[in-house]
Amino acid sequence: MRRNLTALAIALVPWLAVHADTVVVSADRMIDVSSGQMVEKPQLTITDGRISAVGKQGDAIAKDARRINLPGITLLPGLIDMHVHLTGDPRYGGYRWLEFTDNFWTVVGVANAKKTLDAGFTTVRNVGSGGYDDVALKQAIEAGFIPGPRIVPATYAIGATGGHCDATEFPPSITTPTPAVADGPQALRATVRKLRKYGAEVIKFCGTGGVFSKTDTVGGQQLDLAEMKAVVDEAHMLGLKVAVHAHGASGIKDALRAGADTIEHASLADEEAFQLAKQHGAWFSMDIYNDDYILAEGEKNGVFKESLEKERMIGLKQRQTFQAAVKAGVKMVYGTDGGVYPNGDNAKQFATMVTWGMTPLQAIQSATLNAAEALGKSGDVGSIALGRFGDLVGVAGNPLVDVKLLEKISFVMKGGELVRRPGSHKP
Repeated sequence: MRRNLTALAIALVPWLAVHADTVVVSADRMIDVSSGQMVEKPQLTITDGRISAVGKQGDAIAKDARRINLPGITLLPGLIDMHVHLTGDPRYGGYRWLEFTDNFWTVVGVANAKKTLDAGFTTVRNVGSGGYDDVALKQAIEAGFIPGPRIVPATYAIGATGGHCDATEFPPSITTPTPAVADGPQALRATVRKLRKYGAEVIKFCGTGGVFSKTDTVGGQQLDLAEMKAVVDEAHMLGLKVAVHAHGASGIKDALRAGADTIEHASLADEEAFQLAKQHGAWFSMDIYNDDYILAEGEKNGVFKESLEKERMIGLKQRQTFQAAVKAGVKMVYGTDGGVYPNGDNAKQFATMVTWGMTPLQAIQSATLNAAEALGKSGDVGSIALGRFGDLVGVAGNPLVDVKLLEKISFVMKGGELVRRPGSHKP
């Protein structure tokens, strides 16, 4: 009876199927992201979801192993996006999101999780969602109810009263829930503890204004150094890394002085900020693709005119800052702000990064090796190596020559389970 029920569950919901104990994947080529070298005729063995052998075609394999051969395909590690909002949909900008019930956005997240995984992003860091929705998505994915990437959730983004992470688009007569709005070091410490209690695995706070908040200046600092240090110290004491939304130079620099692990956006960083980042070993996560989408579609999507004006002011400057930061040797991770543009289009940023100063290999490393290191998960993800999860993506051609090929992922595997194969959107 139990065997029949299991078979029925797998037939009805394919992603609930337990992967074969051993699967062997072979392809024409593989990019070793650590060395930057192209490996010919690789053969990978994945046992119980983790890579147990990295060899060449022709090596001995277990008799009962499942075989997946990928002619014409170049393999890479599963990709990592360090800045997404899976429960966001850019088509509902401004006040349009108010047309929906609160839990609508959880369902949006279910759809976006699948789109993101299908696009080859097997791990994401979700840096802000309402209702602890990112924790719910993570739990549902890990329990096998829905397909999606590995999620590192931040839950709510912490912010100051009236700041970028507060709701500033309503009059005083309308009260909105603000579970992560706090002022002063002690209140901010307590907020970190609360978010960790309910599932946060990274802490994100808003150190400056932003583009999509209606009433602030995009670069104005909103927490002082003592407040930032309280958040960072509390998070680090609890074993959590800290991501800081910061566009303006003063906020970026105080966040770095406070010990933040990643700076999100970093649009107006200056030379002193570059040096502080290098001194403290921090990473920049710069979403330099989405300016194209926001300016092309924002007005149609209902984005506030104030936000569009801020985007016009800061978009080009952010790309120029990215170029200068790369030249200065600042460590970079791949963060796109998915949800501000359509989730699932995450790979479109690779080409923009190359246009603005990176080599294709550097761009790929930002979404693999670098991102894994910044997450503190190098032993699990970010490279094709012994002991790492069997998270693989494949493309037809050589992305070290044409990085735009990553926008056309044809093979996806997560933990040894087939997600997408060439010629099909399904396993």
